[in-house]
Amino acid sequence: MAKNSGKGSEVNFVGGFFDGLNKLLENISDLAEKGEELKKSGEIKGADGKVRGVYGFNIKFGIGDKEVKVEPFGNIHKDEQSGKVTVDEVREPMVDVFDEEKYVLVLAEMPGVGKDEVQLGLKDDVLTIAAERGEKKYRKEVLLPESFAADKMSYTCHNGVLEIRLTK
Repeated sequence: MAKNSGKGSEVNFVGGFFDGLNKLLENISDLAEKGEELKKSGEIKGADGKVRGVYGFNIKFGIGDKEVKVEPFGNIHKDEQSGKVTVDEVREPMVDVFDEEKYVLVLAEMPGVGKDEVQLGLKDDVLTIAAERGEKKYRKEVLLPESFAADKMSYTCHNGVLEIRLTK
């Protein structure tokens, strides 16, 4: 095991940190040019082996506008007042919104959920997705690119993937 030799190791750490940061930025730039997305997720299990927490993020890169969006999902959040990490009972599903020519398509991943367990709410340009099956509970509010009437909405759910179409 190498010993800490003082200031030289601090310089190496800082240099290594910036080299790693530079490589990350290069990779993000490459992904942005291709219009791709980067995903990372994981789980935290309790002593009984059951999943207690799910976390993750999506980094989305636009093709034309070079816009970068970081969207978190899961049920692990930082409490704003205490600064502590908390595990909520309700998970936030990963959601993608696609603005097509004739409709807006919303896809939400909610493993273990069927169409009968899904509840949708629509008010102007905010879509609320909720679902519950056993111990799994999901909820997310999605900002849509425009306002829609509820009668313009249809949905299906197969293998935990909810597909919502909002006709323009």
